[in-house]
Amino acid sequence: MTAQAIMVQGTASDVGKSLICTALCRIFSNDRLRVAPFKSQNMALNSFVTIDGGEIGRAQGVQAEAARVIATTDMNPILLKPKQDMVSEVIVHGKHFLDMNAQSYRNDFVQEAMPIVEQSLRRLQEEHDVIVLEGAGSPAEINLKARDIVNMRMAHLADAAVILVADIDRGGVFASIIGTLALLEEEERKRVKGIVINKFRGMRELLDDGVKWLEKETGIPVIGVIPYLDVAIDAEDSLALSSLRFKKPKQGEFAIDVAVVSLPRISNFTDIDPLFEEPDVGVRFVRSIKELGHPDMLIIPGTKNTMADLKWLRGKGFDEAIAGLYQQGSRIVGICGGFQILGCELFDPEAVEGNGETAQGLSLLPIKTVFHKEKETRQMTGSLSKGIISEAMTLSGYEIHLGRTEREVKAAKPFLKLEDGREDGAVSNDGRVLGTYFHGIFHNRAFTRAFMNQIRRQKGMKEITDAIRSDADRREEAYNLLAEHVRSHLNMEQVYELIQQKPLVKE
Repeated sequence: MTAQAIMVQGTASDVGKSLICTALCRIFSNDRLRVAPFKSQNMALNSFVTIDGGEIGRAQGVQAEAARVIATTDMNPILLKPKQDMVSEVIVHGKHFLDMNAQSYRNDFVQEAMPIVEQSLRRLQEEHDVIVLEGAGSPAEINLKARDIVNMRMAHLADAAVILVADIDRGGVFASIIGTLALLEEEERKRVKGIVINKFRGMRELLDDGVKWLEKETGIPVIGVIPYLDVAIDAEDSLALSSLRFKKPKQGEFAIDVAVVSLPRISNFTDIDPLFEEPDVGVRFVRSIKELGHPDMLIIPGTKNTMADLKWLRGKGFDEAIAGLYQQGSRIVGICGGFQILGCELFDPEAVEGNGETAQGLSLLPIKTVFHKEKETRQMTGSLSKGIISEAMTLSGYEIHLGRTEREVKAAKPFLKLEDGREDGAVSNDGRVLGTYFHGIFHNRAFTRAFMNQIRRQKGMKEITDAIRSDADRREEAYNLLAEHVRSHLNMEQVYELIQQKPLVKE
């Protein structure tokens, strides 16, 4: 039997489509339906690695986990990762395809992509009861509609009822809904079966007159007004850098100061998320040396273009400033591209990162990196090298990178000894500079606590010895919290009518 489909589209980017899809995945799973997420084409800086080493949008990895199914590349068959101005890496079924500029992608690749996304959708439909499709941006971008393969064209292909989501928190919610519907073709408007007003703050009663007017004006029911909720679920793209997870009190209110360099091409910045939840720790993003101060720890995160962001660092004077921080006692951590930047030399003989040039890194770790076109993507597990923290520990995470790095063995030890026999990363002999390809390092909460306790000891603070909840437990709690929140403010009876399903009786 072919699965029924429901699609979440938005009046704009960042209106909450991904989170509502995540909530629906967990709601349907809780109601014992076999559910899977799907987004035909995603543009995201944060990605997820499947069990077989495929790279997909992080949102679809999160949604699969919420749905209690194993993430596959069928759930996001095409991923675009911005690399340079107007140039993105095109990833097809989890593997690097090529780098393309926007014009070539639209003119040459979009039609070629349709059979790819349709085959993925059909495979998912054969194996599940419900498919939750996610749109991108707005379906009413009239300059893009002719080549759009992620919004209404996918709704038609999946024969999906569409829920249109609008963000009231940014203002102009009624105009955004009316304007979006006005720009749709008649057949497209017919697919919109419900409207959701998201991120509502205040008294619900004050919105009632507007809801009635909207339903009368559009002939489409408002099936949910969802109050604002700050929930700890991984963000998808760089818009989240200015969203709630990052609006924390200023660093002076915290005993431990962590600064993160906000690189222009920052990627997989969800690596930093667990630090926001660590007691006594304040996290702030910096884009100039004037903002740098004297943090206890500086993090250089992942980047979609290491060579370009290394140039940016030098142009901003970060190279000398970071060297100064190290001399003054700060800890320096580099993740993925940040790890490469901490090295001595970077070689690009195949012009993977740009012009095929050679660059000098910050020379805080005795490593050399050579970029290759073949991308390394895998989930991995490894054991910490002795002496990094006081106890032995096994960490799990994933790697996504272009380039292979060699460490000068006598000048630094590896960060991890991986279960497949390889070594990852490098740690300076004094222990104050650490680099790794290991995404998700801080999601290993026991490691994070032990690592931060080292800083606490050095600052004369009391160590924290409270019980540590695993990251998996935290995510489960977040999925269930989100699902119950959305269920209580969304007309699920109407939603089930849209997918012509009923929740199965729980045992």
